[in-house]
Amino acid sequence: MPQLFPASSQARRRLAAVALLALFAGGCKSAQDQRADADRAAYEILEQRRLELALGEKDFSIEPPMDSLRQRLLRGESVGRLGVSQFLDIAAENSREYQRRKEDLYLAALDLTLERFRFALQYDGTLGALVNGDGAGAGDVDGSAGAAFSRLLGTGASIIADMGLSMSRSVSTGDSWELVGAPFLSISQPLMRGFGERIVREPLTQGERNVVYEIRDFERFRRTFAVDVINRYFQLLRTADQVRNEKLNMDNLTVLRERNEALANAGRLSDIQADQARQDELRSQNRLISAQERYGTALDDFKVFLGLPAEVPIEIDQDELYALVIDESLTVGEGEAVPAALQRRLDYMTVLDQLVDSERKLNIAADALRTRITVTGTGSASSTPNQPFEYSKDDLSWTLRADIDLPLQLVAERNVYRAAIINVERARRSAEEFADRITADLRASLRQALTRRQSVEIQAGAVVLNERRIESATLNLQAGRASTRDILEAQQALVDARNSLTSARVDYYLSQLSLWRDMELLRVEEPGLRFAREGLAVAPEANAPAAVPQESNTEPAGPAGSQETQ
Repeated sequence: MPQLFPASSQARRRLAAVALLALFAGGCKSAQDQRADADRAAYEILEQRRLELALGEKDFSIEPPMDSLRQRLLRGESVGRLGVSQFLDIAAENSREYQRRKEDLYLAALDLTLERFRFALQYDGTLGALVNGDGAGAGDVDGSAGAAFSRLLGTGASIIADMGLSMSRSVSTGDSWELVGAPFLSISQPLMRGFGERIVREPLTQGERNVVYEIRDFERFRRTFAVDVINRYFQLLRTADQVRNEKLNMDNLTVLRERNEALANAGRLSDIQADQARQDELRSQNRLISAQERYGTALDDFKVFLGLPAEVPIEIDQDELYALVIDESLTVGEGEAVPAALQRRLDYMTVLDQLVDSERKLNIAADALRTRITVTGTGSASSTPNQPFEYSKDDLSWTLRADIDLPLQLVAERNVYRAAIINVERARRSAEEFADRITADLRASLRQALTRRQSVEIQAGAVVLNERRIESATLNLQAGRASTRDILEAQQALVDARNSLTSARVDYYLSQLSLWRDMELLRVEEPGLRFAREGLAVAPEANAPAAVPQESNTEPAGPAGSQETQ
């Protein structure tokens, strides 16, 4: 009898045994192993996309960091003065919203692993045993083992292969075991409706794009979150500076009061002027106490925002406030700001790409209105008893079938198609509105930044003027040409001018942060934030977004820029 498989029976049995053992061993993984596999697959996707888009955190993980700065603070370790970089780390470690956004990104990658799995070689294994009989005892014993393999191709073809083995024995008659091999193969290919990669791979394409959207969304959130942290931090520094100014003012008033009291005791100054100095000193002391109270409350509120217990002592780096300077290189005009934002805004890129998604879904809906034709071919065989790997042509059987599903009742499909047309128009309008909103917001931010920069210049001039006023009033007082009230008024005006200058400098810096964030040129890096001034030099290309995968094997390109870390 001619043999379809000329290899030796012993070699075939060994090969089959190894295949079955490998198949069944692959399914024997613990829950912890499965978790590790899921993490490995998801993190690989995120690392690949992060590098391609030059976005996201280095060594991204949803697990809490080991021995974090917060944990060291809770243990009572001394960490010295803390600045922007440290507070950004603490906030990211403890923010529930930050953790939720990280998990959303991870889950998008996890969903993509399933879509990729649908187009990978899939396999399954089964074992079965059966004993039947009657009151007299067991009659027959049956056993089976199967290894099934399937694959979905880009054309929509589905291939299923099953290599089954069965063995049986009649206990009642004492017959020997009978072993039979029964392989099966099925290939099904849709024609017209449901045919082609564009249709079949749509879930995978959308899954790839969803990961890109989540990476953009997470990076946009990181930048917005960082601006919020820094905003709160510099508001705290401003309050601390007000305490410093009030303390300096009280010290100066104390010196003036002591001088006036000495002159009054010597009969060279009226008691009224001595009392005026004492009264302003007490008023200044009261303002200092109030400022210290506001600072303590603001500091506790900032700790709670960071996720730290209010009683944990921390020391802020107030030098970061005094290091703020008016950087003219950060000054941009509308002609630079708007094109940069329309070219680089991550959320706007996603809105434009979602318009492409809606157009693609319209094509999918149109395909569902066509006739479905499915061609299916199957083949099976049954081996010679006790020779499971020996077959001849007489052992084979096959079928070829064509099914046609006529598009006679397509009310649901028709409605989906019409809704898809509307969704495309909605997505187009949303993209246009988003661009208009970006432009309007940037124009407002530019006006605000300009106003606040001018305010800094004005308040700086006011401080210089009031310092001269103090110097002049002091000299005139010594010469007998001024009164104590002149000194007191000049001193209070100087305190107010210094506080106003600090507020103006902080407001200007924060307006710059917001402006550059909204142009998508703010980078969250070590040791804090950076204004990516070089990004303005890149000419926009018709305000087009960064590309995302249209098909599963298309690699997305990201906006220009260096890799970013936090």
